[in-house]
Amino acid sequence: MKKSIPWLIYLLILVIGVIAGLFLQSKYMIYKTCGDQPVEDTITAKDSTETGWSEDFSIAEIPSSADGKLQKAYIYKSKSGKPRPLIVSLHTWSHDYTQIDPLSGLCLTKDINYIHPDFRGVNRTLQACCSDLVISDIDDAISFAIHNCNVDTAAIYITGYSGGGYATLAMFMKSKHPVKKFSAWVPISDLIAWYRESDIRKNGYGYDILKCTGSEDGVLNETTARERSPIYWETPVNKIPDAQLIIYAGVYDGIQGSVPITHSINFYNKILRDLSVTDRNKYITTEEKASLLEYRRPLGNYGKIADRDICLQKEYKSIKVTIFIGNHEMLAEYALDELLRE
Repeated sequence: MKKSIPWLIYLLILVIGVIAGLFLQSKYMIYKTCGDQPVEDTITAKDSTETGWSEDFSIAEIPSSADGKLQKAYIYKSKSGKPRPLIVSLHTWSHDYTQIDPLSGLCLTKDINYIHPDFRGVNRTLQACCSDLVISDIDDAISFAIHNCNVDTAAIYITGYSGGGYATLAMFMKSKHPVKKFSAWVPISDLIAWYRESDIRKNGYGYDILKCTGSEDGVLNETTARERSPIYWETPVNKIPDAQLIIYAGVYDGIQGSVPITHSINFYNKILRDLSVTDRNKYITTEEKASLLEYRRPLGNYGKIADRDICLQKEYKSIKVTIFIGNHEMLAEYALDELLRE
Protein backbone atom coordinates (compact mmCIF):
# COMPACT_ATOMS: atom_id res chain seq x y z
CA MET A 1 0.00 0.00 0.00
CA LYS A 2 2.83 2.43 0.84
CA LYS A 3 4.45 1.89 -2.58
CA SER A 4 1.17 2.80 -4.36
CA ILE A 5 0.86 6.24 -2.70
CA PRO A 6 3.32 8.10 -5.03
CA TRP A 7 1.37 6.83 -8.05
CA LEU A 8 -1.87 8.11 -6.56
CA ILE A 9 -0.27 11.51 -5.94
CA TYR A 10 1.07 11.59 -9.50
CA LEU A 11 -2.39 10.71 -10.88
CA LEU A 12 -4.02 13.39 -8.73
CA ILE A 13 -1.55 16.05 -9.94
CA LEU A 14 -2.16 15.00 -13.55
CA VAL A 15 -5.96 15.29 -13.17
CA ILE A 16 -5.66 18.72 -11.51
CA GLY A 17 -3.38 19.90 -14.31
CA VAL A 18 -5.80 18.79 -17.01
CA ILE A 19 -8.76 20.48 -15.27
CA ALA A 20 -6.76 23.71 -14.80
CA GLY A 21 -5.75 23.69 -18.47
CA LEU A 22 -9.32 23.25 -19.65
CA PHE A 23 -10.47 26.04 -17.35
CA LEU A 24 -7.85 28.49 -18.62
CA GLN A 25 -8.60 27.56 -22.21
CA SER A 26 -12.32 28.22 -21.73
CA LYS A 27 -11.59 31.59 -20.10
CA TYR A 28 -9.31 32.47 -23.00
CA MET A 29 -11.95 31.60 -25.57
CA ILE A 30 -14.55 33.71 -23.76
CA TYR A 31 -12.13 36.64 -23.72
CA LYS A 32 -11.35 36.19 -27.43
CA THR A 33 -14.89 36.14 -28.79
CA CYS A 34 -16.89 38.94 -30.38
CA GLY A 35 -20.54 37.93 -30.61
CA ASP A 36 -20.48 34.79 -32.71
CA GLN A 37 -17.25 35.69 -34.52
CA PRO A 38 -13.66 35.08 -33.34
CA VAL A 39 -11.45 38.08 -32.73
CA GLU A 40 -8.27 38.34 -34.79
CA ASP A 41 -5.13 37.65 -32.77
CA THR A 42 -3.12 40.19 -34.77
CA ILE A 43 -4.51 43.67 -35.21
CA THR A 44 -1.49 45.30 -36.85
CA ALA A 45 -1.97 45.89 -40.56
CA LYS A 46 0.85 44.77 -42.85
CA ASP A 47 -0.10 44.68 -46.50
CA SER A 48 -3.33 44.09 -48.36
CA THR A 49 -2.55 40.47 -49.24
CA GLU A 50 -2.06 39.58 -45.58
CA THR A 51 -5.04 41.50 -44.24
CA GLY A 52 -7.60 40.68 -46.93
CA TRP A 53 -7.92 44.30 -48.08
CA SER A 54 -7.53 44.85 -51.82
CA GLU A 55 -4.77 47.02 -53.23
CA ASP A 56 -7.39 49.63 -54.14
CA PHE A 57 -7.37 50.66 -50.47
CA SER A 58 -4.42 52.45 -48.90
CA ILE A 59 -3.50 52.90 -45.25
CA ALA A 60 -3.58 56.48 -43.99
CA GLU A 61 -1.81 57.63 -40.83
CA ILE A 62 -3.79 60.42 -39.21
CA PRO A 63 -2.30 62.43 -36.32
CA SER A 64 -4.77 62.89 -33.49
CA SER A 65 -5.75 66.52 -32.97
CA ALA A 66 -6.25 65.64 -29.30
CA ASP A 67 -2.98 63.99 -28.28
CA GLY A 68 -0.89 63.72 -31.47
CA LYS A 69 -0.92 59.92 -31.61
CA LEU A 70 -1.24 58.39 -35.07
CA GLN A 71 -4.50 56.63 -35.81
CA LYS A 72 -4.53 54.52 -38.96
CA ALA A 73 -7.36 54.03 -41.42
CA TYR A 74 -8.09 52.15 -44.61
CA ILE A 75 -9.18 54.64 -47.25
CA TYR A 76 -10.44 54.62 -50.82
CA LYS A 77 -10.38 57.78 -52.94
CA SER A 78 -13.00 57.97 -55.66
CA LYS A 79 -11.58 58.18 -59.17
CA SER A 80 -14.41 60.46 -60.30
CA GLY A 81 -13.64 64.01 -61.36
CA LYS A 82 -16.75 65.17 -59.56
CA PRO A 83 -17.32 65.32 -55.78
CA ARG A 84 -18.57 61.99 -54.51
CA PRO A 85 -20.18 60.89 -51.21
CA LEU A 86 -18.06 59.77 -48.27
CA ILE A 87 -18.87 56.62 -46.30
CA VAL A 88 -17.34 56.56 -42.81
CA SER A 89 -17.57 52.93 -41.70
CA LEU A 90 -16.78 52.23 -38.05
CA HIS A 91 -15.25 49.00 -36.76
CA THR A 92 -16.92 46.76 -34.19
CA TRP A 93 -16.32 46.43 -30.44
CA SER A 94 -13.51 43.84 -30.44
CA HIS A 95 -11.73 44.88 -33.64
CA ASP A 96 -9.85 47.81 -35.13
CA TYR A 97 -9.47 49.41 -38.56
CA THR A 98 -8.01 46.23 -40.09
CA GLN A 99 -11.33 44.38 -39.67
CA ILE A 100 -12.66 43.24 -43.04
CA ASP A 101 -15.68 45.37 -43.91
CA PRO A 102 -18.31 44.29 -46.47
CA LEU A 103 -19.10 47.95 -47.18
CA SER A 104 -15.60 48.50 -48.56
CA GLY A 105 -16.14 46.38 -51.66
CA LEU A 106 -19.56 47.91 -52.24
CA CYS A 107 -18.09 51.42 -52.08
CA LEU A 108 -15.33 50.39 -54.46
CA THR A 109 -17.89 49.10 -56.96
CA LYS A 110 -19.87 52.35 -56.73
CA ASP A 111 -16.67 54.46 -56.77
CA ILE A 112 -17.59 56.21 -53.51
CA ASN A 113 -15.07 57.75 -51.12
CA TYR A 114 -14.63 55.48 -48.12
CA ILE A 115 -12.71 55.53 -44.85
CA HIS A 116 -12.49 52.83 -42.15
CA PRO A 117 -10.70 54.53 -39.25
CA ASP A 118 -9.10 53.27 -36.11
CA PHE A 119 -10.35 55.03 -32.99
CA ARG A 120 -8.15 53.65 -30.22
CA GLY A 121 -8.74 50.07 -31.33
CA VAL A 122 -10.48 47.36 -29.35
CA ASN A 123 -12.83 48.60 -26.63
CA ARG A 124 -10.72 47.35 -23.78
CA THR A 125 -8.89 50.49 -22.61
CA LEU A 126 -9.78 53.83 -21.07
CA GLN A 127 -8.74 55.58 -24.29
CA ALA A 128 -11.29 53.59 -26.34
CA CYS A 129 -15.01 53.01 -25.78
CA CYS A 130 -16.54 56.30 -27.01
CA SER A 131 -14.16 58.46 -25.00
CA ASP A 132 -13.50 62.07 -26.02
CA LEU A 133 -10.43 60.73 -27.84
CA VAL A 134 -12.63 58.40 -29.89
CA ILE A 135 -14.96 61.22 -30.94
CA SER A 136 -11.95 63.34 -31.87
CA ASP A 137 -10.29 60.48 -33.80
CA ILE A 138 -13.36 59.85 -35.96
CA ASP A 139 -13.79 63.56 -36.62
CA ASP A 140 -10.10 63.70 -37.56
CA ALA A 141 -10.62 60.82 -40.01
CA ILE A 142 -13.51 62.68 -41.65
CA SER A 143 -11.40 65.84 -41.92
CA PHE A 144 -8.57 63.80 -43.45
CA ALA A 145 -10.90 62.30 -46.06
CA ILE A 146 -12.35 65.73 -46.92
CA HIS A 147 -8.86 67.17 -47.43
CA ASN A 148 -7.47 64.21 -49.37
CA CYS A 149 -10.44 62.94 -51.39
CA ASN A 150 -12.93 64.60 -53.69
CA VAL A 151 -15.73 64.59 -51.11
CA ASP A 152 -19.19 65.98 -51.56
CA THR A 153 -19.45 67.55 -48.10
CA ALA A 154 -23.24 67.54 -48.37
CA ALA A 155 -23.14 63.75 -48.61
CA ILE A 156 -21.14 62.48 -45.63
CA TYR A 157 -22.51 59.32 -44.03
CA ILE A 158 -21.48 57.49 -40.84
CA THR A 159 -22.41 53.87 -40.25
CA GLY A 160 -21.45 50.79 -38.25
CA TYR A 161 -22.87 47.76 -36.52
CA SER A 162 -22.51 46.46 -32.96
CA GLY A 163 -19.60 48.44 -31.47
CA GLY A 164 -19.57 50.42 -34.69
CA GLY A 165 -23.26 51.17 -34.18
CA TYR A 166 -22.38 52.29 -30.65
CA ALA A 167 -19.77 54.67 -32.08
CA THR A 168 -22.27 55.85 -34.70
CA LEU A 169 -24.70 56.89 -31.96
CA ALA A 170 -21.84 58.69 -30.23
CA MET A 171 -20.97 60.59 -33.40
CA PHE A 172 -24.60 61.56 -33.90
CA MET A 173 -24.51 63.11 -30.48
CA LYS A 174 -21.09 64.79 -30.65
CA SER A 175 -19.53 65.01 -34.13
CA LYS A 176 -18.48 68.47 -35.27
CA HIS A 177 -19.06 67.65 -38.94
CA PRO A 178 -22.27 68.27 -40.94
CA VAL A 179 -23.02 64.57 -41.44
CA LYS A 180 -26.13 63.95 -43.52
CA LYS A 181 -27.08 60.49 -42.23
CA PHE A 182 -26.12 58.24 -39.35
CA SER A 183 -26.97 54.55 -39.75
CA ALA A 184 -26.56 52.53 -36.55
CA TRP A 185 -27.08 48.77 -36.72
CA VAL A 186 -27.63 46.68 -33.56
CA PRO A 187 -25.94 49.37 -31.44
CA ILE A 188 -25.01 49.47 -27.78
CA SER A 189 -26.35 52.62 -26.12
CA ASP A 190 -26.04 52.00 -22.37
CA LEU A 191 -22.86 50.48 -20.88
CA ILE A 192 -24.40 50.10 -17.43
CA ALA A 193 -27.20 47.96 -18.82
CA TRP A 194 -24.89 46.10 -21.19
CA TYR A 195 -22.45 45.29 -18.40
CA ARG A 196 -25.22 43.63 -16.40
CA GLU A 197 -26.55 41.81 -19.45
CA SER A 198 -23.08 40.62 -20.45
CA ASP A 199 -22.11 39.64 -16.91
CA ILE A 200 -25.19 37.43 -16.66
CA ARG A 201 -24.36 35.76 -19.99
CA LYS A 202 -20.62 35.43 -19.18
CA ASN A 203 -19.73 36.30 -22.79
CA GLY A 204 -16.58 38.30 -22.06
CA TYR A 205 -17.91 41.77 -22.78
CA GLY A 206 -18.42 42.45 -19.08
CA TYR A 207 -14.65 42.17 -18.65
CA ASP A 208 -14.11 44.62 -21.53
CA ILE A 209 -16.50 47.16 -19.99
CA LEU A 210 -14.72 46.96 -16.65
CA LYS A 211 -11.41 47.64 -18.41
CA CYS A 212 -12.60 50.55 -20.54
CA THR A 213 -14.30 52.26 -17.61
CA GLY A 214 -11.32 51.99 -15.26
CA SER A 215 -13.30 49.81 -12.87
CA GLU A 216 -11.54 48.10 -9.98
CA ASP A 217 -12.08 44.91 -7.99
CA GLY A 218 -14.74 43.71 -10.42
CA VAL A 219 -17.13 46.55 -9.52
CA LEU A 220 -18.39 48.66 -12.41
CA ASN A 221 -17.46 52.33 -12.32
CA GLU A 222 -20.94 53.59 -13.16
CA THR A 223 -19.85 57.22 -13.37
CA THR A 224 -17.44 56.48 -16.22
CA ALA A 225 -19.90 54.02 -17.79
CA ARG A 226 -22.47 56.82 -17.99
CA GLU A 227 -19.88 59.14 -19.51
CA ARG A 228 -19.29 56.54 -22.25
CA SER A 229 -22.99 55.81 -22.91
CA PRO A 230 -24.80 57.91 -25.56
CA ILE A 231 -28.16 57.30 -23.89
CA TYR A 232 -27.09 59.55 -20.99
CA TRP A 233 -25.73 62.37 -23.17
CA GLU A 234 -27.38 65.63 -24.06
CA THR A 235 -29.20 65.38 -27.37
CA PRO A 236 -28.05 67.93 -29.98
CA VAL A 237 -31.57 69.12 -30.78
CA ASN A 238 -30.27 71.78 -33.17
CA LYS A 239 -28.74 69.03 -35.34
CA ILE A 240 -32.00 67.14 -35.85
CA PRO A 241 -33.37 69.17 -38.79
CA ASP A 242 -30.15 68.71 -40.79
CA ALA A 243 -29.15 65.13 -39.98
CA GLN A 244 -30.98 61.83 -40.17
CA LEU A 245 -30.50 59.04 -37.62
CA ILE A 246 -31.65 55.55 -38.56
CA ILE A 247 -31.39 52.71 -36.03
CA TYR A 248 -31.75 49.03 -36.93
CA ALA A 249 -32.00 46.03 -34.62
CA GLY A 250 -32.52 42.34 -35.34
CA VAL A 251 -35.37 41.08 -33.18
CA TYR A 252 -33.45 37.93 -32.13
CA ASP A 253 -30.50 39.93 -30.85
CA GLY A 254 -29.98 39.59 -27.14
CA ILE A 255 -31.08 35.95 -27.11
CA GLN A 256 -28.88 34.74 -29.98
CA GLY A 257 -26.69 37.82 -30.42
CA SER A 258 -24.92 39.93 -27.83
CA VAL A 259 -26.87 43.23 -27.69
CA PRO A 260 -30.55 43.26 -26.61
CA ILE A 261 -32.93 45.24 -28.81
CA THR A 262 -33.77 47.44 -25.82
CA HIS A 263 -30.56 49.42 -26.50
CA SER A 264 -32.02 50.58 -29.82
CA ILE A 265 -35.56 51.06 -28.51
CA ASN A 266 -34.55 53.01 -25.42
CA PHE A 267 -32.20 55.29 -27.34
CA TYR A 268 -34.87 56.11 -29.92
CA ASN A 269 -37.36 56.93 -27.16
CA LYS A 270 -34.74 59.04 -25.35
CA ILE A 271 -34.23 61.23 -28.43
CA LEU A 272 -37.98 61.79 -28.75
CA ARG A 273 -38.26 62.73 -25.07
CA ASP A 274 -35.42 65.22 -25.46
CA LEU A 275 -37.24 66.69 -28.46
CA SER A 276 -40.34 67.08 -26.24
CA VAL A 277 -42.46 64.90 -28.54
CA THR A 278 -45.95 64.64 -27.05
CA ASP A 279 -47.55 62.25 -29.58
CA ARG A 280 -47.37 58.89 -27.79
CA ASN A 281 -47.89 57.04 -31.07
CA LYS A 282 -44.43 58.13 -32.19
CA TYR A 283 -42.76 56.30 -29.28
CA ILE A 284 -42.23 52.57 -28.92
CA THR A 285 -44.61 51.84 -26.08
CA THR A 286 -43.98 49.60 -23.10
CA GLU A 287 -46.55 47.18 -24.49
CA GLU A 288 -44.85 47.05 -27.90
CA LYS A 289 -41.46 46.52 -26.32
CA ALA A 290 -42.80 43.71 -24.13
CA SER A 291 -44.48 42.05 -27.11
CA LEU A 292 -41.28 42.15 -29.17
CA LEU A 293 -39.27 40.70 -26.31
CA GLU A 294 -41.80 37.93 -25.66
CA TYR A 295 -42.83 36.88 -29.16
CA ARG A 296 -39.99 38.10 -31.43
CA ARG A 297 -42.28 38.52 -34.43
CA PRO A 298 -43.89 41.34 -36.47
CA LEU A 299 -46.47 43.41 -34.62
CA GLY A 300 -48.17 44.41 -37.87
CA ASN A 301 -47.63 44.77 -41.59
CA TYR A 302 -44.63 47.09 -41.82
CA GLY A 303 -43.15 45.75 -45.05
CA LYS A 304 -39.56 44.57 -45.48
CA ILE A 305 -35.96 45.70 -45.54
CA ALA A 306 -34.06 43.66 -48.12
CA ASP A 307 -35.72 40.24 -47.76
CA ARG A 308 -36.49 40.60 -44.04
CA ASP A 309 -39.89 41.30 -42.51
CA ILE A 310 -40.08 44.37 -40.32
CA CYS A 311 -41.39 43.66 -36.83
CA LEU A 312 -41.92 47.29 -35.85
CA GLN A 313 -41.01 50.67 -37.31
CA LYS A 314 -41.40 54.09 -35.72
CA GLU A 315 -40.37 57.48 -37.03
CA TYR A 316 -40.38 61.10 -35.96
CA LYS A 317 -39.08 63.63 -38.47
CA SER A 318 -35.46 62.61 -39.15
CA ILE A 319 -35.27 59.96 -36.40
CA LYS A 320 -36.26 56.39 -37.26
CA VAL A 321 -36.00 52.94 -35.70
CA THR A 322 -36.59 49.61 -37.43
CA ILE A 323 -36.79 46.25 -35.68
CA PHE A 324 -36.48 43.48 -38.28
CA ILE A 325 -36.39 39.70 -38.44
CA GLY A 326 -32.72 39.08 -37.87
CA ASN A 327 -29.93 38.69 -35.37
CA HIS A 328 -26.84 40.73 -34.43
CA GLU A 329 -26.02 41.88 -37.95
CA MET A 330 -25.93 44.54 -40.62
CA LEU A 331 -27.56 44.04 -44.02
CA ALA A 332 -24.67 45.66 -45.87
CA GLU A 333 -26.10 46.17 -49.36
CA TYR A 334 -29.37 47.51 -48.00
CA ALA A 335 -27.51 49.74 -45.53
CA LEU A 336 -25.40 51.37 -48.23
CA ASP A 337 -28.28 51.80 -50.67
CA GLU A 338 -30.40 53.36 -47.93
CA LEU A 339 -27.63 55.81 -47.02
CA LEU A 340 -27.24 56.93 -50.63
CA ARG A 341 -30.98 57.22 -51.25
CA GLU A 342 -32.20 60.81 -51.44
